[in-house]
Amino acid sequence: MTATPIPVLTIDGPGGAGKGTISRLIAERLRWHLLDSGALYRLTALAAAKHEVALDDEAALAKVAVGLDVVFLTEEGTIRVLLEGSDATHTIRTEQIGDAASRVAALPAVRQALLQRQRDFRQAPGLVADGRDMGTVVFTDAPLKIFLTASAEERAHRRHLQLQESGVDASLSSLLKEIQARDARDMQRSVAPLKLADDAITLGTTRLTIPEVVDRLTELLTERGLATGT
Repeated sequence: MTATPIPVLTIDGPGGAGKGTISRLIAERLRWHLLDSGALYRLTALAAAKHEVALDDEAALAKVAVGLDVVFLTEEGTIRVLLEGSDATHTIRTEQIGDAASRVAALPAVRQALLQRQRDFRQAPGLVADGRDMGTVVFTDAPLKIFLTASAEERAHRRHLQLQESGVDASLSSLLKEIQARDARDMQRSVAPLKLADDAITLGTTRLTIPEVVDRLTELLTERGLATGT
């Protein structure tokens, strides 16, 4: 008898659509594991900078990705990220590292180097996987695939508010240009481009609150028998 696969909920979409927050909240509600795939690419970019590896040196970057010394710690509902023993939780969320991660993620050798590491997050009772190719490449057999969207203007506005709350002065117009450039790079890359999986459900978040999105995803999971007992 074939064992039932460990369920996976994939949540793909462009940066700023709310994937990270929504994925974390759903994982907490289900008590499932969480994969923030973008963090792995951000950590690769940060490790490359730390070891002075050029962002166009694909072979060297792949070695960095394979050898990532990373620990994810869950503390009081938040996740702390250690890179080579040092706290990188906030550093990997900067715009500079985000842009570098987008460039690193376009390299086939780097994506291949991180593929199995991502799949290893699939553990009982289930996994919420957040990224850009979770449903199209990494977990193609996931029983529920979601593609979150929001306008570039809305995503830039959200990021601008986040930075302001952190005391960082940023130009809204510059953030919009960066988001549009990152979207184009993610959608046009030759390997695992950002796109809608054939069996994915699209959910726009521009006019929805985070609790509304979480409730809608819980409904979809319940309809498919994946969220019983929540």
